[in-house]
Amino acid sequence: MTRLQKQIYLALLVAVSLVIYSVELQIPSLVPIPGIKLGLSNLVSLCALLIFGPYDALVVLIFRIILGGFLTGQMMALAFSFGGGLLSMLTMIILVKYFYKTISLWVISIVGGVSHNIAQLLLASFIVENVKVFYYLPILIVSGSITGYFIGIAAHFIVEHFNKLGKIF
Repeated sequence: MTRLQKQIYLALLVAVSLVIYSVELQIPSLVPIPGIKLGLSNLVSLCALLIFGPYDALVVLIFRIILGGFLTGQMMALAFSFGGGLLSMLTMIILVKYFYKTISLWVISIVGGVSHNIAQLLLASFIVENVKVFYYLPILIVSGSITGYFIGIAAHFIVEHFNKLGKIF
């Protein structure tokens, strides 16, 4: 794959991720608990990590967060998405690099989802100067685990199909 082809694929991943992010914002919450989202756009970041590697996955993630913040006008969410996304991606990079052969992709995704929530709580506690926001952690661990599981399963199937296209990649 040439450098230009790779850049085109990464740009497409950013675009797909932005569309998913924008559509997800329009979906009403499935549970009556504030702050819980499906995190479907993280599916694209996880697939980018597995198909293209850590550097390119970080590029896709950062562009999605920045462009998503500007497109939706949710600038406060930009900080939370950035903190959560970076910690989540870094933990998934470490798990993929050292444990990908020994643990399932859905486990990696769950750890990524939970670490995303932990980073957001850390930022929230810093902003409001109160650690009581961590009372919300058990709820976010459950939601991050559930959504992370399904994101991991979906990523497994997507990456499996991309591997069938091995001649392209």
